[in-house]
Amino acid sequence: MNDLEISVAELKERLDQGEKIFLVDVREPWEHAQCRIEGATLIPMGTIPANLQKLDTDETIVCYCHHGMRSLDVVNWLRQQGVSSARSLAGGIDRWSLEVDPKVPRY
Repeated sequence: MNDLEISVAELKERLDQGEKIFLVDVREPWEHAQCRIEGATLIPMGTIPANLQKLDTDETIVCYCHHGMRSLDVVNWLRQQGVSSARSLAGGIDRWSLEVDPKVPRY
């Protein structure tokens, strides 16, 4: 794992400790409707550039998708735009469901 990604265990630990994290779901609305991580904001991958101002925050930004590929692309782009705190959830919501919260449906 590199500094572009965060494990589901680390994210869970940081959330449990009350750390302010801006959780961004970069999946499509139909995916978000099926399942989501509590507290996440839906900003589909294709709309990230138009919503860059929403990501201008002092909080750590963690992006996630289904398996972690789209969110990694988003984080790479955000880093190029100067959003140095952006990280991708390794394994996406699928790994979150498997390792952290089995109540989150898998698809």
